[in-house]
Amino acid sequence: MSAIIEVEHLTKKFDDGTVAVDDISFSVEQGSIFAFLGPNGAGKSTTIKMLTTILHPTEGVVHVGGADVHENPSEARRAFGIVFQDPSLDDELTAYENLDFHGALYGISKKEREKRIDDMFEFVELSNRRDSLVKEFSGGMKRRLEIARGLLHHPRVLFLDEPTLGLDPQTRNHLWRYIADLNASEGITVFFTTHYLEEAERIANKTAIIDHGKIIASGTVEELKQNTGAATLEEAYLSLTGKSIREEEGSARDHMRAMHRAWRGGKR
Repeated sequence: MSAIIEVEHLTKKFDDGTVAVDDISFSVEQGSIFAFLGPNGAGKSTTIKMLTTILHPTEGVVHVGGADVHENPSEARRAFGIVFQDPSLDDELTAYENLDFHGALYGISKKEREKRIDDMFEFVELSNRRDSLVKEFSGGMKRRLEIARGLLHHPRVLFLDEPTLGLDPQTRNHLWRYIADLNASEGITVFFTTHYLEEAERIANKTAIIDHGKIIASGTVEELKQNTGAATLEEAYLSLTGKSIREEEGSARDHMRAMHRAWRGGKR
Protein backbone atom coordinates (compact mmCIF):
# COMPACT_ATOMS: atom_id res chain seq x y z
CA MET A 1 0.00 0.00 0.00
CA SER A 2 1.36 3.44 -0.95
CA ALA A 3 2.07 6.26 1.49
CA ILE A 4 -0.27 9.26 1.42
CA ILE A 5 1.74 11.20 4.03
CA GLU A 6 5.53 11.25 3.79
CA VAL A 7 7.67 13.11 6.30
CA GLU A 8 11.44 13.27 5.82
CA HIS A 9 13.92 14.82 8.28
CA LEU A 10 11.34 17.35 9.52
CA THR A 11 12.68 19.96 11.92
CA LYS A 12 11.22 23.11 13.45
CA LYS A 13 13.45 25.49 15.37
CA PHE A 14 11.96 28.71 16.72
CA ASP A 15 13.69 32.10 17.02
CA ASP A 16 14.37 31.60 20.74
CA GLY A 17 16.40 28.49 19.93
CA THR A 18 13.73 25.99 20.95
CA VAL A 19 13.75 22.87 18.79
CA ALA A 20 10.11 21.76 18.85
CA VAL A 21 10.51 19.03 16.23
CA ASP A 22 13.91 17.43 15.78
CA ASP A 23 14.66 15.59 12.52
CA ILE A 24 11.68 13.22 12.40
CA SER A 25 10.77 10.91 9.53
CA PHE A 26 7.71 8.69 9.12
CA SER A 27 5.07 7.73 6.58
CA VAL A 28 1.34 6.99 6.74
CA GLU A 29 -0.23 4.45 4.40
CA GLN A 30 -3.23 5.40 2.31
CA GLY A 31 -6.49 4.24 3.90
CA SER A 32 -4.96 3.65 7.34
CA ILE A 33 -5.86 5.03 10.76
CA PHE A 34 -2.67 6.47 12.25
CA ALA A 35 -2.29 7.60 15.88
CA PHE A 36 0.35 10.26 16.57
CA LEU A 37 0.89 10.21 20.32
CA GLY A 38 2.98 12.11 22.84
CA PRO A 39 2.88 14.17 26.04
CA ASN A 40 1.93 17.85 26.07
CA GLY A 41 4.74 19.91 24.56
CA ALA A 42 6.30 16.89 22.84
CA GLY A 43 5.93 18.37 19.36
CA LYS A 44 2.60 16.91 18.20
CA SER A 45 0.83 20.19 17.50
CA THR A 46 3.90 21.73 15.86
CA THR A 47 4.17 18.70 13.60
CA ILE A 48 0.49 18.88 12.64
CA LYS A 49 0.84 22.60 11.89
CA MET A 50 3.68 21.81 9.49
CA LEU A 51 1.76 18.93 7.89
CA THR A 52 -1.26 21.21 7.34
CA THR A 53 0.65 24.21 5.85
CA ILE A 54 0.12 26.50 8.85
CA LEU A 55 3.78 26.49 9.87
CA HIS A 56 6.84 26.27 7.64
CA PRO A 57 9.54 23.77 8.65
CA THR A 58 13.07 24.87 9.37
CA GLU A 59 14.32 21.80 7.54
CA GLY A 60 12.84 18.72 5.92
CA VAL A 61 10.13 17.83 3.45
CA VAL A 62 6.46 16.92 3.89
CA HIS A 63 4.20 15.47 1.20
CA VAL A 64 0.45 15.07 1.76
CA GLY A 65 -1.52 13.44 -1.04
CA GLY A 66 1.53 13.73 -3.28
CA ALA A 67 1.84 17.51 -2.81
CA ASP A 68 4.80 19.23 -1.17
CA VAL A 69 3.14 21.26 1.60
CA HIS A 70 5.75 24.03 1.35
CA GLU A 71 6.09 24.26 -2.44
CA ASN A 72 2.41 23.59 -3.28
CA PRO A 73 0.36 24.50 -0.18
CA SER A 74 -2.92 25.04 -2.06
CA GLU A 75 -2.74 21.60 -3.64
CA ALA A 76 -1.87 20.04 -0.28
CA ARG A 77 -4.83 21.75 1.43
CA ARG A 78 -7.22 20.23 -1.07
CA ALA A 79 -5.97 16.79 -0.05
CA PHE A 80 -6.85 17.09 3.63
CA GLY A 81 -9.49 18.17 6.12
CA ILE A 82 -8.76 19.03 9.74
CA VAL A 83 -10.51 19.10 13.11
CA PHE A 84 -8.56 20.89 15.84
CA GLN A 85 -8.76 20.09 19.54
CA ASP A 86 -10.44 23.40 20.45
CA PRO A 87 -13.69 24.51 18.79
CA SER A 88 -12.99 26.68 15.74
CA LEU A 89 -16.53 27.21 14.46
CA ASP A 90 -18.20 30.63 14.36
CA ASP A 91 -20.77 30.48 17.17
CA GLU A 92 -22.73 33.43 15.75
CA LEU A 93 -23.41 31.65 12.44
CA THR A 94 -25.77 28.76 11.81
CA ALA A 95 -24.48 25.27 11.17
CA TYR A 96 -25.29 25.68 7.47
CA GLU A 97 -23.51 29.04 7.26
CA ASN A 98 -20.35 27.57 8.81
CA LEU A 99 -20.23 24.82 6.20
CA ASP A 100 -21.19 27.12 3.33
CA PHE A 101 -18.41 29.59 4.21
CA HIS A 102 -15.84 26.80 4.41
CA GLY A 103 -16.95 25.32 1.09
CA ALA A 104 -16.67 28.73 -0.58
CA LEU A 105 -13.07 29.03 0.66
CA TYR A 106 -12.29 25.78 -1.14
CA GLY A 107 -13.85 27.04 -4.36
CA ILE A 108 -16.72 24.54 -4.39
CA SER A 109 -19.52 25.73 -6.68
CA LYS A 110 -22.80 26.80 -5.06
CA LYS A 111 -24.74 23.89 -6.55
CA GLU A 112 -22.18 21.27 -5.56
CA ARG A 113 -21.77 22.92 -2.15
CA GLU A 114 -25.47 22.66 -1.36
CA LYS A 115 -25.58 18.95 -2.22
CA ARG A 116 -22.39 18.18 -0.30
CA ILE A 117 -23.62 20.11 2.74
CA ASP A 118 -26.88 18.12 2.68
CA ASP A 119 -24.89 14.88 2.49
CA MET A 120 -22.64 15.88 5.38
CA PHE A 121 -25.55 16.93 7.62
CA GLU A 122 -27.10 13.53 7.01
CA PHE A 123 -23.81 11.74 7.68
CA VAL A 124 -23.28 13.41 11.08
CA GLU A 125 -27.01 13.32 11.91
CA LEU A 126 -27.49 17.09 12.18
CA SER A 127 -29.97 17.70 9.35
CA ASN A 128 -32.62 18.91 11.80
CA ARG A 129 -30.19 21.51 13.22
CA ARG A 130 -28.80 22.95 9.99
CA ASP A 131 -30.40 26.36 10.60
CA SER A 132 -29.60 26.53 14.32
CA LEU A 133 -26.91 28.86 15.65
CA VAL A 134 -23.77 26.96 16.59
CA LYS A 135 -23.72 28.65 20.02
CA GLU A 136 -26.80 26.55 20.84
CA PHE A 137 -24.96 23.27 20.14
CA SER A 138 -23.55 20.85 22.71
CA GLY A 139 -19.86 19.96 22.62
CA GLY A 140 -20.59 16.69 20.85
CA MET A 141 -22.74 18.39 18.21
CA LYS A 142 -19.98 20.92 17.53
CA ARG A 143 -17.45 18.12 17.06
CA ARG A 144 -19.75 16.39 14.59
CA LEU A 145 -20.22 19.67 12.70
CA GLU A 146 -16.45 20.19 12.59
CA ILE A 147 -16.01 16.71 11.13
CA ALA A 148 -18.65 17.55 8.51
CA ARG A 149 -16.76 20.74 7.69
CA GLY A 150 -13.46 18.87 7.43
CA LEU A 151 -14.99 16.39 4.97
CA LEU A 152 -16.83 18.93 2.83
CA HIS A 153 -14.30 19.09 -0.01
CA HIS A 154 -13.81 15.30 -0.34
CA PRO A 155 -10.35 15.15 1.30
CA ARG A 156 -8.13 12.09 1.07
CA VAL A 157 -6.76 12.66 4.58
CA LEU A 158 -8.56 13.76 7.75
CA PHE A 159 -6.40 15.25 10.52
CA LEU A 160 -7.96 15.06 14.00
CA ASP A 161 -6.10 16.86 16.80
CA GLU A 162 -7.62 15.71 20.11
CA PRO A 163 -11.10 15.39 18.55
CA THR A 164 -12.78 13.95 21.66
CA LEU A 165 -11.22 16.26 24.24
CA GLY A 166 -13.78 17.16 26.91
CA LEU A 167 -16.52 14.92 25.55
CA ASP A 168 -18.41 12.38 27.66
CA PRO A 169 -17.72 8.66 27.03
CA GLN A 170 -20.97 8.11 25.11
CA THR A 171 -20.25 11.01 22.73
CA ARG A 172 -16.63 9.91 22.33
CA ASN A 173 -17.71 6.40 21.32
CA HIS A 174 -20.31 7.81 18.94
CA LEU A 175 -17.71 10.05 17.31
CA TRP A 176 -15.22 7.24 16.78
CA ARG A 177 -17.98 5.15 15.21
CA TYR A 178 -18.47 7.92 12.63
CA ILE A 179 -14.75 8.03 11.93
CA ALA A 180 -14.34 4.24 11.66
CA ASP A 181 -17.34 4.04 9.32
CA LEU A 182 -15.91 6.83 7.19
CA ASN A 183 -12.54 5.12 6.95
CA ALA A 184 -14.14 1.79 6.04
CA SER A 185 -16.68 3.10 3.53
CA GLU A 186 -14.68 5.80 1.73
CA GLY A 187 -11.07 4.80 2.42
CA ILE A 188 -10.17 8.18 3.92
CA THR A 189 -6.86 8.15 5.76
CA VAL A 190 -7.23 9.28 9.38
CA PHE A 191 -4.31 10.91 11.22
CA PHE A 192 -5.19 11.66 14.84
CA THR A 193 -3.77 12.64 18.19
CA THR A 194 -5.34 11.80 21.52
CA HIS A 195 -4.51 11.55 25.22
CA TYR A 196 -7.21 8.88 25.61
CA LEU A 197 -4.88 6.00 24.85
CA GLU A 198 -7.64 3.41 24.92
CA GLU A 199 -9.02 5.17 21.82
CA ALA A 200 -5.75 4.71 19.98
CA GLU A 201 -5.48 1.10 21.13
CA ARG A 202 -8.98 0.35 19.85
CA ILE A 203 -8.95 2.13 16.47
CA ALA A 204 -5.41 2.74 15.17
CA ASN A 205 -3.72 0.53 12.58
CA LYS A 206 -0.33 2.06 13.36
CA THR A 207 1.08 4.50 15.88
CA ALA A 208 4.07 6.76 16.39
CA ILE A 209 5.11 8.29 19.73
CA ILE A 210 6.93 11.62 19.80
CA ASP A 211 8.69 13.06 22.86
CA HIS A 212 11.03 16.02 23.17
CA GLY A 213 10.64 16.56 19.43
CA LYS A 214 11.82 13.09 18.39
CA ILE A 215 10.00 9.93 17.33
CA ILE A 216 10.85 7.46 20.10
CA ALA A 217 8.73 4.49 18.96
CA SER A 218 6.50 3.44 16.08
CA GLY A 219 4.61 0.41 14.87
CA THR A 220 1.32 -1.32 15.51
CA VAL A 221 -0.19 -1.24 18.98
CA GLU A 222 0.74 -4.88 19.46
CA GLU A 223 4.34 -4.21 18.44
CA LEU A 224 4.64 -1.35 20.93
CA LYS A 225 3.24 -3.52 23.71
CA GLN A 226 5.51 -6.42 22.85
CA ASN A 227 8.61 -4.21 22.63
CA THR A 228 7.96 -2.75 26.10
CA GLY A 229 6.53 -5.84 27.76
CA ALA A 230 3.32 -3.94 28.50
CA ALA A 231 -0.22 -5.27 28.73
CA THR A 232 -1.83 -2.11 27.35
CA LEU A 233 -0.87 0.77 25.09
CA GLU A 234 -1.09 3.14 28.05
CA GLU A 235 1.47 1.09 29.97
CA ALA A 236 3.74 0.99 26.91
CA TYR A 237 3.35 4.74 26.42
CA LEU A 238 4.22 5.54 30.04
CA SER A 239 7.24 3.25 29.98
CA LEU A 240 8.53 5.18 26.95
CA THR A 241 7.65 8.76 27.96
CA GLY A 242 7.70 8.65 31.78
CA LYS A 243 5.07 9.91 34.19
CA SER A 244 5.97 13.58 34.64
CA ILE A 245 3.30 16.19 33.81
CA ARG A 246 3.96 18.32 30.70
CA GLU A 247 2.76 21.76 29.59
CA GLU A 248 0.34 22.14 26.69
CA GLU A 249 1.03 23.52 23.21
CA GLY A 250 -0.79 26.45 21.48
CA SER A 251 -4.37 27.45 20.57
CA ALA A 252 -6.25 25.50 17.93
CA ARG A 253 -8.75 28.26 17.12
CA ASP A 254 -5.83 30.48 16.13
CA HIS A 255 -4.47 27.66 13.94
CA MET A 256 -7.71 27.38 11.96
CA ARG A 257 -7.92 31.16 11.56
CA ALA A 258 -4.33 31.18 10.31
CA MET A 259 -5.19 28.47 7.81
CA HIS A 260 -8.21 30.41 6.54
CA ARG A 261 -6.10 33.59 6.21
CA ALA A 262 -3.48 31.69 4.24
CA TRP A 263 -6.15 30.24 1.97
CA ARG A 264 -7.84 33.57 1.26
CA GLY A 265 -4.60 35.45 0.74
CA GLY A 266 -2.70 32.78 -1.16
CA LYS A 267 0.05 33.01 1.47
CA ARG A 268 2.82 30.45 0.98
